Amino acid sequence: MDSLFSPIGIATIGILVYSAILHEIAHGYVAGKLGDPTARLLGRLTLDPRPHIDPFLSLILPLLLFLSNTGIIFGGAKPVPVDSFNLKDGRKDIALVSLAGPATNIALVIVATILFKLLNGNYQGNLGILVIFLGLIIKVNLSLAIFNLLPIPPLDGSKIFALILPEKIADSYLSLSSIGTLLLLVFLMFPIGGFSLMSLVSVVYTFCLHMLGLV
Repeated sequence: MDSLFSPIGIATIGILVYSAILHEIAHGYVAGKLGDPTARLLGRLTLDPRPHIDPFLSLILPLLLFLSNTGIIFGGAKPVPVDSFNLKDGRKDIALVSLAGPATNIALVIVATILFKLLNGNYQGNLGILVIFLGLIIKVNLSLAIFNLLPIPPLDGSKIFALILPEKIADSYLSLSSIGTLLLLVFLMFPIGGFSLMSLVSVVYTFCLHMLGLV
């Protein structure tokens, strides 16, 4: 396992922080396009990391995953505020806003994969540094996309999944967000009956790498 303070460790944390920030900016930008200016008015459409840092999602969760040697590190930034009353088409627009974040991470994965393949895995000199950096971008953003698309409140996937549920059931389902973060931590770190959420993420992650032709 690379040291947290090694060049790879520092680069990974930096990429994670800014990938999570771009994820949240995408939420706020799409919300603005759909009628809700809340994120823009609160100064959340910025690359300055300070308004975005969340102690648990941005620091504690990535550190726990790193120290547990899971092989996959992800986290997040402070969720951008979205006022659903400002949106033109409530539930549908909430789903679109939620989808924007993971879609941004997937777009970064695609761009980094194309560049990685164009360089043909050349690990010589300065190109080698770039190839390693691109590999980290792929690893981090693919992990973020998979994690956030899980249909577990309060993750983005839950709001997308709620769109296909009857409204009353969807409201009850999304209300689990209040305890969702704690449940996610338990499911990630502690296997239940030999299964953990991390194992599911790892399987999907490996499958996606195969689909991208990276393994």
